[in-house]
Amino acid sequence: MSAHIINGKELVGSVREQLKQEAAALDKQGIKPGLAVILVGDDAASAVYVRNKAKACEEAGIYSAVHRLAAETSQEELLELIQQLNRDDRVHGILVQLPLPRHIHEDTVIDTIDPLKDVDCFHPANVGNLMIGKPGFLPCTPAGVIEILKRMKVEIAGKHAVVVGRSNIVGKPMAMLLLRENATVTICHSKTPDMEQITSQADILVVAVGRARMIKEQHVKPGAVVIDVGMNRLETGKLAGDVDFDDVLETAGMITPVPGCVGPMTITMLLHNTIVSAKRANGLV
Repeated sequence: MSAHIINGKELVGSVREQLKQEAAALDKQGIKPGLAVILVGDDAASAVYVRNKAKACEEAGIYSAVHRLAAETSQEELLELIQQLNRDDRVHGILVQLPLPRHIHEDTVIDTIDPLKDVDCFHPANVGNLMIGKPGFLPCTPAGVIEILKRMKVEIAGKHAVVVGRSNIVGKPMAMLLLRENATVTICHSKTPDMEQITSQADILVVAVGRARMIKEQHVKPGAVVIDVGMNRLETGKLAGDVDFDDVLETAGMITPVPGCVGPMTITMLLHNTIVSAKRANGLV
């Protein structure tokens, strides 16, 4: 029997409708949540992401300002813009689209963003809060995965969750959030021997490695929930996840398609964080 394919469009639409209502309620109080996005250079994929974020903001009733800077912009100029946005009361969230040109030090840029406006949850202060369980922003992709699991009524507590990938953006925080939901968590990575032996024990398998169709049928426990965070462009130009969707479909119990599920939910969590930041700035949370 084929896996249940999670309807990302329906899920995302439902969450965004709620956020739209929250933004409208704030608007009635004279509060307009605001997100500033900084794009340095002309990376094509980054430009698409930024356009999607700006569109999602507009549809949700969130003020959005996109600052497009030339690839040769100096680090000092970028840091000065971030400091201006830190001081701007109209801006509740600041997002610097990664990757940055090589001459700009990514960590220095992230450290300069006000932690109270760091809606991506990349600042060390916010990462630390996540680690010790203090309230604060949650990183958008891992938070989006938890949102998907909860809305699909997947039981997380007591289950064995395996995360494939250990990046700072997805893998590590994903493990922390699953742990917070009382799952037993294992992390696999490029140096893990006999990976399929571990992944095939997972009740919940989250894959975020950036390698197209790496996870096959033998990696998946029958009936497991498979969340594919990967987004890879094949030589044909077609997009594919880190999971071989067709190969896994008959084994998994539930699976996310690529594209159309985790990606849009990530942007949705960015909107959520911006609204939370606006509420916090106005003493409403």
